[in-house]
Parts: sequence; structure tokens; C-alpha cells
Amino acid sequence: MSDQIFLELDRLTRVFAGTAAVRELSIDVAEHEIVTLLGPSGCGKTTTLRMIAGFEQPDSGRVVLKSQDITRLAPQKRGFGMVFQHYALFPHLSVGANVSFGLETAGHSKRGIGDRVKRALDLVRLPGTEQRSVGSLSGGQQQRVALARALAPEPRVLLLDEPLSNLDAALREQTRRELRTLVKEIGITTVYVTHDQEEAFDLSDRIALMRAGRLDQLGPAEGLYHRPATEFVATFLGRAGAVESILDGRADGEVVRCRLAGDVVWSALAPEADVAFASGSNVRLLARPEALTFALTDDDAAVRGTIVDRRFAGSVYIYTVSVQGGMLEVQADGGAGRAGDAVAIAPRSAPAGIFAFPPPLHTGE
Repeated sequence: MSDQIFLELDRLTRVFAGTAAVRELSIDVAEHEIVTLLGPSGCGKTTTLRMIAGFEQPDSGRVVLKSQDITRLAPQKRGFGMVFQHYALFPHLSVGANVSFGLETAGHSKRGIGDRVKRALDLVRLPGTEQRSVGSLSGGQQQRVALARALAPEPRVLLLDEPLSNLDAALREQTRRELRTLVKEIGITTVYVTHDQEEAFDLSDRIALMRAGRLDQLGPAEGLYHRPATEFVATFLGRAGAVESILDGRADGEVVRCRLAGDVVWSALAPEADVAFASGSNVRLLARPEALTFALTDDDAAVRGTIVDRRFAGSVYIYTVSVQGGMLEVQADGGAGRAGDAVAIAPRSAPAGIFAFPPPLHTGE
């Protein structure tokens, strides 16, 4: 991956009916990089993608491609390819006609169009399907036809808006891995939108995690997961239990020692942002289920509680445990206990997977 900035979003803002869908959003995308816009529904991901494509105009801010401001450039002049959530294929046209749609009006010769269609279908592993009807294809194959149509004009940037959301779970996993392999083989700069964190982890070089139109954190998946910058990032990625009570803590470099109810002390990681916790200051502790384990009741590092729920999660079980001050989730095997059992919980390898954040501000909203 090149470190050179290829696509720049510079303080983009878009307001609808007095409400900001995107606020002061700045993201740099390197050449050949896959950056995923991740976040809950309504956080501004698709609006951002539409501003990149030119379908929405920002109220302020710029879209810059290779140092050229393209904010006011028409979508058809940007040279971007886009794949939509619902594919937008024409059912009455053949696969080849779908892929070639728009190439003739772009000024390509008939022979040139045929060459581009063949090349695009070869790229997406659908060679020789030009004459087939779209309706005869599976969902995964239709998704690849939509991708071939986006690739046929040989775009400078590829934009994908939740393109796998209509596929079943098994096909979605297979297709996203094929998609990453394909995009990397082509070497095309890509911006991908999804609300599915597993999809983002699998596809991305970097993830831009958005909340309420703003960027909360940008970086590789491992960085966001293991060193979340905010409480929202910690809770959105992976399963995270939370001690809801206000806890005492004191700073010790990057590690915060947090005193819980019962005078138990757990170590936690502070956010990457330079947040200083004074001794005795209030903090909010969040722990990932895999960071905790069931312990002996006389363990000095253990908090005591009661199992209130146990659910199967494939190779492990997730236990919800009521402790003084809130709830914790613990990942363990199926023999660790059942609802109603008294248990003790301790960190597995603190401070990994345990995070300290300032308590939320109460604005009265």
C-alpha cells in the first residue's frame, strides 16, 4: 500500500432539515488502499459515500482526488465506480448488456466495449456469461455482475455501499473474501460502507468508525479493537460488558488502576488519546468477554456475582453475570455454570481487553 494520499475528505458536512448527517468529517485514503466506513445505521456512512460519488453536495468541506478539488464535479466526470446495496441490475438485459451499460454513451467503440465487458467478467470470475440472463444467476453471481459493471469503465476509485447485505451468511463470508482478493489484485483505491464489523475486519486496510456523523477513530482493525480511542469504539467493536458504576482510578502511565466495589483493583488501558486520570477520579471501566475468566472466590483480583444468562456462541459460551455496580460478560466453556450460580470473575491477562474511559458527560439532552 502506498502512503501517498490519493483521496481526501476535508471537513465534509452535510445537513438535512437542520440536522447534520455528516459533521466536519476528514479522512485520507492512500492509493490502492481499502478504507471502510463502519458504524450503526444513521451515522452518516452512506451520505459520506454519496458525497464522494458526487450524488450529494456537501454544505461545507471538500472532496479532493490527487490534489484536485472535485467537490463540484458531476458524478459522471469523476471516473468513479459504484456498487449499490441492491445491485441496480436491469432484469430484462443480459449480463453483458448490464456490464456494458453506459460505456457507449461514454464514447467507447463497439469493439472496445466488448473487450471491456469480457475483461470485467473475467476479473470477477464470470467468464463467458455475456449472453446469460441476470435472473438465471445466484445472488452472489449478481453481486459480481454489479461489480463487473462498476469495473468496466476502469474507474480511479471504487465505492461500495453495503454490497453484501442481501446475501445469506455463508455466501456473504465467501464473497467478501473473494472481493478483497479481487480488489487487491486490481490495485484499485476503494471506499467500502458497512454496519457489519466482521465484514469490515475482513476487508479493510483501515476502518473509519463513525458515530452521529463524526469520525470516532481511524486505523487498522487491530488498533481499533485493542486500543479503542473512545468508549463508543470499545462497545461497538466486539462484545463488551460494562461496569456501570463510577469507579475510582489512578493513572500509571498508559495503565490505569481502577478500584472496584469490594476494594478489588483491576488494571485497564487508557484511551490512545492522551487522557490523564488523577488519583481518585471517576472512570468508567469496560471489559471484553474474552479478557475475563471465572476465578476462585478467594482470588484477590476477583469480583463476585451471579450468573443471570448463558448463551451459546459457536465454540464458546457467553455468560452474563450480575456484579455490584452493573453487568459483565465472560467468555468460557459450557461447564462454567448456569443461571443462578454464584461465581467470581477476574481478568485473564490485564490490562489487555480492559479499558478505562472518562464518565459520560450529562448534557441534559
